[in-house]
Formats: sequence, C-alpha cells, structure tokens
Amino acid sequence: MIPVFSQENIKVPYTAHQKGKLFFSWGGNREAYSRSDIRFKGENYDFTLSNVQAHDKPKGWHIDYINPTRITIPQTNFKIGYFFSDHYYLAFAVDHMKYVMTQNQFTNINGYINLPDDAPGSAYNGNYNQAAIQATEDFLMFEHTDGLNYVYFEIGRFDDISSIFGISETDIFQINITEGFGAGALFPKTNSTLLQKKRHDDFHISGYGLSVTAGLNLTFFKYFFIQADLRGGYINMPDIKTTNAAFDSAKQDFLFVESVLSVGGTFRI
Repeated sequence: MIPVFSQENIKVPYTAHQKGKLFFSWGGNREAYSRSDIRFKGENYDFTLSNVQAHDKPKGWHIDYINPTRITIPQTNFKIGYFFSDHYYLAFAVDHMKYVMTQNQFTNINGYINLPDDAPGSAYNGNYNQAAIQATEDFLMFEHTDGLNYVYFEIGRFDDISSIFGISETDIFQINITEGFGAGALFPKTNSTLLQKKRHDDFHISGYGLSVTAGLNLTFFKYFFIQADLRGGYINMPDIKTTNAAFDSAKQDFLFVESVLSVGGTFRI
C-alpha cells in the first residue's frame, strides 16, 4: 500500500506581497525653513536681502482638510503610487506647503533702488552696501502661501518590520518603514507686495526641489493605513514672480524640513 499525504493550502496574507498594488494618501504637514538670501530685480531696482527668516502657516485641526472647496487653505499632502515590486514603489505627490517671510525683521540689504520720484516705493531709493533695513509692510511682504507647492515624483522602499514586534497576523495589523527620494518642480502662487507695487498673484513654475523621506506606516485590516513621514530637502527658485510687471522677479534657495501625518489606502489592481 502506498501512503497518500494530503497537503493543506497555506493562505498567504494579503500584506505579504506589495507588487501590483496601488496606494494613495492625504494628510497635513508642518515645515521649518533655513534662512535664505532673496534677490529682487526689476526695472529701476536690483537688491538682495540677506539671511531672511521665514516660517510656515499652520491651520491646526480643522474641517478644511477634507472640505473640497477649502482644501488649499491648510498645509496638505497628496500622494498616489504603485508598487512595481514587493519592496519598491514609484509615486506622484504634491506637498502644499506655505512659506511666510517673518514680517518686521531686520536684515541687511545690498544693491540699489531708483524708482521714479512719484512711485509709492520711492522713499526707499538709494544705494545700499550691507545696510540694515526692516521688512515693514510698506517695503516688503513676501509669502508663498497658496502655496509653496512642491510637485514631484518619488521612488521609495517599503519594508515590513512587524516580526520585530512579534506580530504575525499582518492582515490585521502591520508595521512598515519607508524611505524615499523625490525630485520635482516648485509651482507656487506667490503673494508679494514689493515696494507697494501690485502683486502678481498667479501660479508660476519657479524652480525645482529635491527631497529625501523616512516614514513609519501602520496598516490596518489589509487596506488602510496611517503614515508619519519626516522629509528634508532643498528648494531652488530662480524665477519667482513678485509683481504684475513683466521684468520684476525674485530668486532664492533654501533647505526645508517637513513633518507629515497622512491617512490612505492600498489596493491590488
């Protein structure tokens, strides 16, 4: 008699493999920025402000994060991506950050301002060489508040570390870590009142950004997750529109650190 052995089908957890899955997320952020030199250039003026300080513009916990008519008011994050292997994904993302120059700060100015005598900002006419100046509202207001939009592609890695914490039922709860590198364009809507000129107030591709990200992903019931990310990067904007005059522009570059908390879903397609 030949013995017959039966083999039970072993169920592979849905979360065991990521390849072929699509994910998306939505969340909010806080940012911090390094000081930067900002050069303002146009007809009858060309000057640089040194070591300008700026901050973000948080909304706090608010219904605007999910209100379709007001979602550009808070600082938000959107990402959609695809796992092309169990550990690697490619994503498209938009980080809607906000950058506000700290008003009334003192900074140094280099360059010149030579506006017509009847121009509202002509009170600031002069040649400057490391002169101290206060950024009052009648001299300069400078914000990327609708916003400092970083639109980028990210390639990242995704690893399940649930076993470290003794978790075996990963279809119920799974702990993952992520790392990524991003590159893309800056598409801000700059709110700038420079020397009392009329502002530009429109979206404009102003430069590029590079970023690296590390995150902790908590997945619940196979499909849903909460993720916390810490992102750092470099932004260079050589073509910022400041007023409605064609020749008026600004340029700056700076470092940023961004913390993100988001919710999302992962589904096989």
